[in-house]
Amino acid sequence: MDPTAVWYRRYHPLSLALAPLGWLYCAVALVRRHGYRRGLFAVRRLPVPVVVVGNLTVGGTGKTPLVLRLAELAVARGWRPAIITRGYGARSGPWPRVAAAADDPLLVGDEPLLLARRGVCPVVVGPDRAADGALAIRRCGCNLLLCDDGLQHYRLARDLEIAVVDGERGLGNGRCLPAGPLREPGGRLGSVDLVIHHGGNAAGYRFGLVPGDTQALRDPARRRPLSDFRGQRVTAVAGIGNPGRFFAMLRARGLLVDELPYPDHHPFSAAEAAQWPPGPVLMTEKDAVKCAAFAGPDHWVCPVAAAPDPAFVAALFARLGPAPAANDETQSPSFTQQETVSP
Repeated sequence: MDPTAVWYRRYHPLSLALAPLGWLYCAVALVRRHGYRRGLFAVRRLPVPVVVVGNLTVGGTGKTPLVLRLAELAVARGWRPAIITRGYGARSGPWPRVAAAADDPLLVGDEPLLLARRGVCPVVVGPDRAADGALAIRRCGCNLLLCDDGLQHYRLARDLEIAVVDGERGLGNGRCLPAGPLREPGGRLGSVDLVIHHGGNAAGYRFGLVPGDTQALRDPARRRPLSDFRGQRVTAVAGIGNPGRFFAMLRARGLLVDELPYPDHHPFSAAEAAQWPPGPVLMTEKDAVKCAAFAGPDHWVCPVAAAPDPAFVAALFARLGPAPAANDETQSPSFTQQETVSP
């Protein structure tokens, strides 16, 4: 069963039946967070600013493209950022490790490999974000850490929290797992520094994803504007948290889309790709890093770039303050906000 049918309908019978488990999950999440805030569990603070970009819900909200864009903006302002990320499903080790563009996605994870291939800044992968950040500082000389996901990873002290909310689906039915999509109670949004919505019409900060030229998986030098496919029937492959958003983006640009949704982080195989219909097959970057090795001649990746509101960018960097001078070593964060946010 598609969990969205349960999680995004307020009075779905299964959600109501699971509600007591959801209350228990919320209670455990609250106790756990309270334990970190009270010092019952160890929290590690690193000597550079830490910005966590996460969400309250299970499923895709566009965090990774947003983190990539924030890294680009930070570099342009003189920072030396590194992105730290768990690497969902990664099988490498020992952890942590710096991801390289030539890595196997099965070893480091699809999203870290996507980020590493963009080449904006170092990407460090591992289940312990505090250890990831320490390695990024020691080996890469970064002076800013951007944590892709990890809002609930309280072992790493953070100086800024950004919550990303799906502007169309919101917080679903408002219940915690398994009755709803929430990892923490919805009230947690009130304690983060910045909230930004991916699309939709909610008040406050928003961002969208802007598609670029498509690239052939077999030969990335072959490029076609997405508009070249307008009016054509294409197969759209998406193994992401919210495949419908990718399909809707293609349709909005005039493509005739046959949908092939897969579970998030799906491990694609050559046998699956051989069963895809003839004709153009378009996919996300996250899927393309796993399909390039066995892609056909008409398989294309559609990269996207996050475009956040200028007001959000201004608010973020006002809190972050200026980058340290070029000759400064990594140092303790000096934020302009009145109170540093701790777990």
